[in-house]
Amino acid sequence: MVTVGEGLDKAVQGAFTRPIPKTAGAQMRYLVRQHQRSTRRVAELLGISQRTVKRYVKNQIKTPRPQLADRLEREVRVRWQPQVRAKAKQTAATTGGIMIDVQGRFGYTAAPGSTDDARVRHLTLALPPQHAARLFTAREAGATEDQLRQIAAEALGEVYFRDNGHRAHGLEVELTDLIDLEFEL
Repeated sequence: MVTVGEGLDKAVQGAFTRPIPKTAGAQMRYLVRQHQRSTRRVAELLGISQRTVKRYVKNQIKTPRPQLADRLEREVRVRWQPQVRAKAKQTAATTGGIMIDVQGRFGYTAAPGSTDDARVRHLTLALPPQHAARLFTAREAGATEDQLRQIAAEALGEVYFRDNGHRAHGLEVELTDLIDLEFEL
């Protein structure tokens, strides 16, 4: 299932200027450098022994188990190019905004006499910087997936359904079933 948090992370990763290390040894060496040369911390992080971490660092082991390879790549990706990541978020939150391509079921709470039936829509919109800032701030503060989804629904309601206050006053939008979601900076 697609999540808003993963979509935001993937969008920020699109701003990377260099690819992440490819081999398990290079990824392990990067993690060890990030944890002040502590193989113990990396071992605890990945759930393996300290000796195994040392063997990866020295290239004595070259191919990790699939589960370890996934964890290793995920941990490197989370820490890769923090300054580039921060600059991309800052640009999106202050000047650039963020593009959202979403397909999902939108429900409505509208004025009496209008339809409020939920329906599947596919929307591609540019969200202004204030909405991007709300999404990134909530993500960094540890907001749940439901909270992030609600923030995205409010942004879509403001920009698309209410046209920045020009129509559909009082319309509340809810994003219930998320089929596909992508963000782009």
